[in-house]
Amino acid sequence: EVQLVESGGGLVQAGGSLRLSCAASGFSSDDYAIGWFRQAPGKEREGVSCISSDDGSTYYADSVKGRFTISSDNAKNTVYLEMNSLKPEDTAVYYCALDLHRSWELSWSVVDWYDYWGQGTQVTVSS
Repeated sequence: EVQLVESGGGLVQAGGSLRLSCAASGFSSDDYAIGWFRQAPGKEREGVSCISSDDGSTYYADSVKGRFTISSDNAKNTVYLEMNSLKPEDTAVYYCALDLHRSWELSWSVVDWYDYWGQGTQVTVSS
């Protein structure tokens, strides 16, 4: 059974930092990508960042470029999202998701193209 477990969310003041983790298990492919998405109340889920397992390619939404960094520890099947200079508009539930079909090569931020999802972790940035 594929499982994705996010952790690291919390409450932080504007300008602060958080590091999210996504621990993936239950699959054997070494050709996959893990994406981070977020969903604020009343808004659609949106792509934040993505990293591929084969060559480590990374992708970012314009809104987080220069502030967020995605990385992975393939030995642990864990992906991290380092979030710096956080803003109140970054407040959302953050989800990680697994793409096993190389869909990221076409578009990494399409929600429906991901195969498995974690349960989410709340990030709240106070002003």
